[in-house]
This record gives sequence, C-alpha cells and structure tokens, in this order.
Amino acid sequence: MKILVINAGSSSLKYQCIDMQTESCLAKGLCDRIGIDDGLFKQNANGKNIELKTDIPDHATAIKLVLKYLTDKEYGVISDVSEINAVGHRVVNGGEVFPESTLLDKKKIDKIEELTDFAPLHNPPAVTGMRACISVMGENVPQVAVFDTSFHQTMPDVASLYALPEKYHTQYGIRRFGAHGTSHKYVANECAKYLGRDIKDLKIITCHLGNGSSITAVDGGKSIDTSMGFTPLAGVMMGTRCGDIDPAIVLYIMEKEGLDTDEMNTLLNKKSGALGVSGFSSDFRDIEEAAKNGNKKATLVLDMLSYQVAKYIGSYAVAMGGLDAIVFTAGLGENNTTVRKYICDRLGYTGAVLDDEKNNVKGELCEISTAESRVKLIVIPTNEELAIAKDVQAIVSKI
Repeated sequence: MKILVINAGSSSLKYQCIDMQTESCLAKGLCDRIGIDDGLFKQNANGKNIELKTDIPDHATAIKLVLKYLTDKEYGVISDVSEINAVGHRVVNGGEVFPESTLLDKKKIDKIEELTDFAPLHNPPAVTGMRACISVMGENVPQVAVFDTSFHQTMPDVASLYALPEKYHTQYGIRRFGAHGTSHKYVANECAKYLGRDIKDLKIITCHLGNGSSITAVDGGKSIDTSMGFTPLAGVMMGTRCGDIDPAIVLYIMEKEGLDTDEMNTLLNKKSGALGVSGFSSDFRDIEEAAKNGNKKATLVLDMLSYQVAKYIGSYAVAMGGLDAIVFTAGLGENNTTVRKYICDRLGYTGAVLDDEKNNVKGELCEISTAESRVKLIVIPTNEELAIAKDVQAIVSKI
C-alpha cells in the first residue's frame, strides 16, 4: 500500500509518499507560497532533487504539481496516480467531535471546517487540502483525517477540564485538547520498542520541543496530561508563543496598551516567547549561539525554557506515580544538545543522570543517560508522517 500524507498550511503544502510495505518514504516535498507571487515547488526522491519556481495559485494546483512529479519519468517514484491507495491529512484539532482518525466524506469535512475556532490557523488550510485532493484525485481514493488532538482524548476530567462554569465546556467545548498528539504517540511507542518492554508497563514523559513545544505524560501508552491546552498557546514558552501566563495579564495589557483582541492575540502568539524575551530572535539556534557569546538575554531564554520543561516533567512524574523514561524529540529535542543538558541538569531528583558524551548527538535515536541513571533519557526522531500513514492504513484496510 502506498499512502500520500498531506500537511496543508495557508500558503504551503508539505507531503510524503510512503510505501507501507517497507514503511519507507519514497518521496517528500513542498509547495510553497501558494496564492502568492514567486511560488516554489521542491521534491526529493530516490536521491534526486528538483526545485521549480512556478505560480501556484491554489491548493488544487499544488496537488496537481505533487501528482505530476510523483509520476514523472525522471524524478518520480510511481508510474501512475492509481498506485496511491489513500491520502492522509494532518488536522490540528478535531475537538470532541473526532476522538480518533476518520475516513472522510463531505459531511465530515464540513464538520472539521466548523471547528475552525479551535485552530483558526491550521484547520482551514487542512480542509482546503482535503477538498483539493478530492477535486484532483476523484472521490474513489480514500481520504483520511488524522488529528493531533486524538491521542490526548484519554486524558481524565481532572486533567482536561478547566475550573470554569460547566456551560463553557458543554456549550462551547472549552477544555484541554493538547497538540502534537501524533508525535507524542509515535515516540512513546518507539521508546517502548527501544527498551524492549510493553508500553502498557511504562511511564514515559515525551518532550516535543521545537518552535512549538509540548510535554506529555504517557502512562501505559495513554496520554493522561499534556502541557498545551484549549489552544497551542499554553504550556512552556516557545519560539514566539508565551506559554502559561496569568490570564489577568491579558486584560491588563489590553487596557494599558489599548489593544483589541486581534492585536492581543498577535502579541501572545507571534511576539512573545523566545523572541519576546531575547528581543532579537525566535530561532533557538540563534539563541544558543548568542548565549555562547555571552548574551545574557539569550542565556535567560535557555534558563527559562529548561526550568519550565523540568517543572512539567516533575509534575507529570507525580501525576503518573513514577517515571521510567524521558524522550526528547522534534527540532530542538532532537538537535539542540545545550537545551537537553540545561533540562536534564535540573532532573537529578528523579534519578535521571545525563551522560554528557552521549548527549553529543543530533537527529538520531540515542540513549543519552548514564548506565547508573534510574530514568532512561532517550533522543528519538519523530516521524509524524509515518504515524499518520499507519492510521490511514488501519482505516483503509477495513473498507
């Protein structure tokens, strides 16, 4: 079975074509600047790269480009579009309507569109990608939505509900949804495989650290708590997002600065976090380099992030009543040795001990704890596309 995985943004479309027999990526690429001047198409397949500047007026055009080059005689990996057995779409938020991945039809796509308020930056382009795929590929190719929020549906009420009047949950669906669920699920299962143990017997904390970051407590293979909340703004500080703050601060700043809701939303989501504290960058590579050169604000960013992540790890160890392993994944978690060290140096109370030499690894699976460490520290590259494809395969095989 060959599955096309689509991750559609407002002006971009990332994709991978995955052969499920070998669980290998046959091709991956990007359509960028959709609906904007100077469109760009990139693909890597069989060691061959193509980069093409071309107008991409809409997502349907982007899908046509993807299919054209997947079947291209020189750059392609399949001989005909009919070899694609199904398409998987990454969707950030399925609310309480979609607790698990689902085979799509028109009514379900419309319902996902109705959930836009829960993920205004992410759900609309996902819906656009779904409709574009159906328009170009026809209705006979199964389309499946895989939700970032699904993995966190197992959180108990004590973790998922907010201390607000009940009507705000029952009428408006306000609760903790979390995010990055596909990634957390994937690396937790990979951790169990690496340790050679049944995941049902493990207590794992997964740290998805990147420009957007979230921490999840995985007890027996199930998410019981996660740091992101009703939206991806909550939790630890991120590249441009503030993370957890006193909600009264929002009202206070709006009053003092005369900001409307859109302006305040922009401040919290796009001007805060590492960018806001450092004053010069949201990229943790820049932050790390500046800290090495003595920039105190950059050092403060690293200290704040490591402190906040360590606090979540501590609280989740309490929530699970124990801890077997901590997993680092995503851009920062997989590649930033400094951030991992800053975090792990705060975890001595858990029995976790970092091996500085082993920690000198980037982008590959590696255990970075010492032999004496009571808690395993493991770097595991995430593969959300493969995780999505596995869900798609499970659903389509039942049709």
